[in-house]
Amino acid sequence: MNSMEFLRMLLLDACYVLDWFGNFVPDNISPAANLNSSPASAPGDGSNIIARENNGSPVANGQVEGSNQASSTASAAGGGNKLEAVLVVRDVFYLAENQIPFFVIDKVHSLSCPGRSVPAVKAIARYVSRCILQKQQYSMATVEDGDEPPGNLLHLLHQHFSNPTTEPYSAAGETVGRCRTAMEYYINGVNFSSRPVGTGAMEARCILDVTMDHGSGTLVLPRLRIDAQTWRILRNLMALEQQNQEVGSHVTAYCTFMSQLACTARDVELLSRSGVIVHLLGNNKEVAKLFADLCKGIVFDADDTDHNYLRATCQALNELYRSRPRRWMALLVQKYSDNPWLVVGVIAAALGLLCTMVQAIYAVLSYHPGAAN
Repeated sequence: MNSMEFLRMLLLDACYVLDWFGNFVPDNISPAANLNSSPASAPGDGSNIIARENNGSPVANGQVEGSNQASSTASAAGGGNKLEAVLVVRDVFYLAENQIPFFVIDKVHSLSCPGRSVPAVKAIARYVSRCILQKQQYSMATVEDGDEPPGNLLHLLHQHFSNPTTEPYSAAGETVGRCRTAMEYYINGVNFSSRPVGTGAMEARCILDVTMDHGSGTLVLPRLRIDAQTWRILRNLMALEQQNQEVGSHVTAYCTFMSQLACTARDVELLSRSGVIVHLLGNNKEVAKLFADLCKGIVFDADDTDHNYLRATCQALNELYRSRPRRWMALLVQKYSDNPWLVVGVIAAALGLLCTMVQAIYAVLSYHPGAAN
């Protein structure tokens, strides 16, 4: 590929991205081009620089995407080709090797839409936020005007995961190492609960907002909805962090934590029962295998306070794990909670023992040796 072919590829890819995800509606497409200039979906934020063929599919790399018979049939039926849209989002946003520099997109937009008040990054960020992250309930965060300009579309996606909640709790000098599994923590008295991703006061802003309720010993995790694209987006966000340390490593820390927490079928079953994991895959064993393989090849130091925002949470979990009274109480509850009569009997026995101890103490205190004389 020579330089002119490379530039042409960048130009076409930039136009393709602007049309699909920025939804820039044409103002001046020539009628002689015999092309349909209708927008892809909702009203756009600028003027279109892309021509569409008669079936409404955008042109990219010199070819019409989705121009086969299946696409035409689906479009004619009014439903569109959902698979095509899923594949386009995957190829353009999730795959690190497919990224086009964002300054190319921005330059093409500024040349084709002079004087437009809505910049390309804002229009595409709106699509990312509404149609990808909020729809899948991965993140409700938004990219602010003062934030660093994204280097590419994957970086734009990553900016929605930039500021997770961090735990103030810390134990100085204690190493974290590898976290234990969810079942190991549960057997030792750690409880699990979920909270939805949303904009409410009690809701998480993104899936990275893991918190610890130290009073009840409960690990609170945002609900994670798992589908076929979940692993791809997480792996490529981790790849971005591995290649560019300046963007942080919050996604890597979260993925490492979850891959250790939910690496067996029993762990996934427990977290699913707690509402933390929601999936429609074949079985819990399949999900556990995907979690266990999620961070293969990733370089990450869990004891690095600058890169592991979950270090304090892991320290708190380890402290609860080592608590013997909590372990004994958890074993008692887990063993006898299925039989209410056993629970009532244990409580009655405990009350009887307490009353006997109180009676014995009062008897000792009321005894006066010289009173008999």
